[in-house]
Amino acid sequence: MDDAVRVRESAEEAVADIEPARLREALTGRLADAEMTPGLLTVYSARGLTTDADTVPVGDRAAGVQLIYEGLRLTRQLAHDDPWNASEPPLDATDGSGAPAVSAAPVATGEAVAADIEVVAADVFVARGFYLLARTAAAHDAVRVVQRFGRNQTLHRSADDPAALDCNLETDVFELAVVAGSSAVSETTPEGLRSYAADLAATEEGLPPVGSLPETAPDRIATLADEERVSADS
Repeated sequence: MDDAVRVRESAEEAVADIEPARLREALTGRLADAEMTPGLLTVYSARGLTTDADTVPVGDRAAGVQLIYEGLRLTRQLAHDDPWNASEPPLDATDGSGAPAVSAAPVATGEAVAADIEVVAADVFVARGFYLLARTAAAHDAVRVVQRFGRNQTLHRSADDPAALDCNLETDVFELAVVAGSSAVSETTPEGLRSYAADLAATEEGLPPVGSLPETAPDRIATLADEERVSADS
């Protein structure tokens, strides 16, 4: 089975118990259409550092990274689109004689109601992602990703180059992916691996698609680890 398919299945399984059904459908619907690049990079990072990667359980780690990214990506989208400003005009409420009764509040559009559900979905994605990474060496990095995302979004409106701040999310999540994957099979994450992840994430088009990850990525990751090991021994 394709690695990206496995990552998607692990992510969907991680939210399969969420209630109510409408919220669960919102979660699985986004996962069905999402690129599994962060999760796949997690798998590649483990595979590159051991010959027994297929026997190391990294599915939960890959799903955790993917879910955190989906939650933050959705939050970013909602913050930029601000669907709650699309409220419909108030209904004409009268007292029966044609005179206005009580001032009616604006009526939320269907788009705003859907956005309310998506806000909850974003929170669930991140919370479940944290749960999957909580007992791993990537837990601290996961917290850092969310904290930095919050700071960047705070600065977004006044930034000279807001697009550059947005791109930090993909870079940070790719670094989280290599930490989550490599720490499943190794006590340390090579610094060169973090730089490699940042290079892979460097694009102005948002999240790089799964197909952009070279099939030789595990080999490159292994080489980076070997180079760092040799450098440390010399």
